[in-house]
Amino acid sequence: MPESAISSAGGILAVLCLVAAFWFYVEQITRWTLFNYLPPLIFIYATPVFLNNFGVIPASSPVYAGLSSFALPAFIVLMLIKVNVPAAIRIMGKGVLVMLMGTVGVVVGGAVSYVIVHRWLGADAWKGIGALAGSWIGGTGNMAATSEMLGTSPEQFGLAVLADNVIYVIWLPILLASRNFAAQFNRWAKVPEDRLRMMDAAAHVVLEKERTPEMKDYIYLAAVAIAVTWISGLLAAILFNGMMRTAPGLEVVLSESTWRILLITTIALSLSVTPVARLPNATAMGTALIYVFVAGMGARATMAGFGQAPAFLLGGLIWIAIHGAFCVAGARLLRVDIHSAAIASAANIGAAASAPIVAAFHRPSLVPVSILMALIGYALGNYLGPLTGHLARWAVGQ
Repeated sequence: MPESAISSAGGILAVLCLVAAFWFYVEQITRWTLFNYLPPLIFIYATPVFLNNFGVIPASSPVYAGLSSFALPAFIVLMLIKVNVPAAIRIMGKGVLVMLMGTVGVVVGGAVSYVIVHRWLGADAWKGIGALAGSWIGGTGNMAATSEMLGTSPEQFGLAVLADNVIYVIWLPILLASRNFAAQFNRWAKVPEDRLRMMDAAAHVVLEKERTPEMKDYIYLAAVAIAVTWISGLLAAILFNGMMRTAPGLEVVLSESTWRILLITTIALSLSVTPVARLPNATAMGTALIYVFVAGMGARATMAGFGQAPAFLLGGLIWIAIHGAFCVAGARLLRVDIHSAAIASAANIGAAASAPIVAAFHRPSLVPVSILMALIGYALGNYLGPLTGHLARWAVGQ
């Protein structure tokens, strides 16, 4: 294999960061409508695929392992310490339960759709299903974390990224258009007349504006992320070794990497109820690391796996329909308005990037809480994403 044009660790990391920065810069200066339908994420993943396959950067490098070892746990911690479940419940009430119904729809839909389309997919496609489930329950960070736990190949990860973005193009307009049927839906769901007024009032009282970060805040955030990663790594090794002595058959479900990420997730969530949660700018820092990590996944991929794209996309369409049915059923059962149901679905499928868009279109007062709901999805994704992948595998006897 010919040597890549850029092979040093510093050069490769610079390329990955520049790719992520480039696409956000293009979005910022052009304001192309294209980016409303295909977010920068898909280009951030696809560009390193081409750079790798055309010999600019290598498919294998210590940089990629470093991203898994350090960037991934850091962004998990930074995203999850901002989860504020009590505030979301106080404002959205049963709307949070509708979101959880939608989450169940993602888990069930992943297994059902895989049963239907798996014959046209590779034997390891259930790992791609798990990665996509992570994204549709929480967000891109959960997709990355789930892929690490399941050992998802870069090609299957690419299919998950492709399906995530293509189906987003279809699903987002549906969520936005649902506002036109608000009166009819709310009558059908028997929504209490004062529900919307009470949500607006609660949002005004509960939500606080984040303060401007200072230099010391970044040091605190770095210390928290590194400490949680270190402690989780130590505990994961102990738990994995103990499991291998007593129940080695569980390794297929609970690898040492899985233990590590689950522990990072759990410890970070426990910190969300402490003063650590008040540190500003954690979400922005975490999101930046996510995009560099996704670029690193693209750098490891080949073109070969994308022949499965039509079947994977078909499964995704079946899957999203099941999720939507669960959201509608939850809204009807719990007497929740169409605005909350649409935001709940967006918090799952589109995460923190799309939930505010849907909220702003449906009911602007709910934009801040839509982000809180998306972060609840982040809290669940690292647990339920891998579970969905394994359920899909078990459903077809793999």
